[in-house]
Amino acid sequence: MRLLYALPIALLPFAAQLPSNVSVGASVGILTLALLLGNREPGYLARSSYLLPPLAALFVAMLIGFAAAHWHDLADVAKDLREAKVAVLFPFLYLAYRRCGLDLKTTRQLIVLSLVVAVAAGLVAVGQGLSFNLGEFSETQRATGPFGPIKMANRAGVFFAIFLPMLVAIVLQSRQRPLARGAALAGSLVLAMAILFTYSRQAYLIGLFGIMVLLVWRSIPAAALAGVLMVVVMLTVLPDSVVDRVQETQQVDASGEVSLDVSTTSRFTIWSGTLAMLRDHPAGVGLNRFGDHIGDYTSYAGKDAHNGFLLTLAECGPLGLLALLWVFWRLWRMTHWLRRSPGAAGPEGGTYERGFTLAVVSMALGNMYGSPFFDSVIMADFWILCGLMERYGTIREHAAHVVAAAQAPQRTPVTLGQRFPLAARALPGLARLRQLPP
Repeated sequence: MRLLYALPIALLPFAAQLPSNVSVGASVGILTLALLLGNREPGYLARSSYLLPPLAALFVAMLIGFAAAHWHDLADVAKDLREAKVAVLFPFLYLAYRRCGLDLKTTRQLIVLSLVVAVAAGLVAVGQGLSFNLGEFSETQRATGPFGPIKMANRAGVFFAIFLPMLVAIVLQSRQRPLARGAALAGSLVLAMAILFTYSRQAYLIGLFGIMVLLVWRSIPAAALAGVLMVVVMLTVLPDSVVDRVQETQQVDASGEVSLDVSTTSRFTIWSGTLAMLRDHPAGVGLNRFGDHIGDYTSYAGKDAHNGFLLTLAECGPLGLLALLWVFWRLWRMTHWLRRSPGAAGPEGGTYERGFTLAVVSMALGNMYGSPFFDSVIMADFWILCGLMERYGTIREHAAHVVAAAQAPQRTPVTLGQRFPLAARALPGLARLRQLPP
């Protein structure tokens, strides 16, 4: 059973390297078989899930957006159905692993496997990056790992930045075994290098933000020292191509006037056009129709919104945006519950809980300057991780309550006659009455 649940974790991030729909179809089939053959869930795991209601609301909003897109035009219905499958894939993956029927040890092993797969994807990106000319940045040389063409570089960077905090959290936890911390350190370095070679500036910021927050959680002096070391590394070790990529955000002309690069300014133009589009289509233009309409408001026809929230608002209207915000709110509530759960105070010291919190924050930040939320290849293992982490936290919380109940002192019932012996002699029936609890 463990193998059945492990295969989709390994297959889905590498879907672009396999024949079309092989990894998705195989994963759905494997998970369906696993759910049919799996063990029955204990009662304490039958509690309501954190993400099912908002994901269901988002699915409804996307379904309405799909209907709106094809109300007058059915020409692209087959293509749009293929694109819309992500609306079903997300909750299926989350729910499949939330109710996988596996014990605590196996659930933890699958969480670790998701980190191993992320590092494997990072190694592919590092291999690509080492073949580049590191002396100067080129738009045609950007690592994407296993995620396909060069246009996926920014989203690949966000993927690596999502899983990086999970590994860094293990490195910073002194209670972890030295072997586990060493392996996590190696994996962290791989993901950090992978992020560098994607040349995604948003991924640079997201990765640094996640690491710094974890260091502050550990201790403020450690965070300050790490900040100084990062600056030294950036000035002395980073390849010239990475420095060029960061520096090109601001360009200075011959007159000394500072301006932003085309990539940055294009986003501002697209966002402005998105708001104009919304004024003309307050209920949304329909699912997967943003690229068809943005050319009417900007010179960037066919381009992505570069913001998951604005994209949802433009295509599915206010209902879609509210559903998406609900998903993020429930994700944040889940991380809060995981960190405050009695199980988080165990030997691992909340390692996974803190790392997962920053993974969620990193995913949210990645959708501020891009829209990877709707990319199933990028997000598949993240949603699997959500299901595993919720299951992991529920099992640990139940185990902590069982231990606390077993260690609680047992009170022996005392009769009123024993408490008041003189009164019991005067009233013999009093000896048979138990003292009421305070």
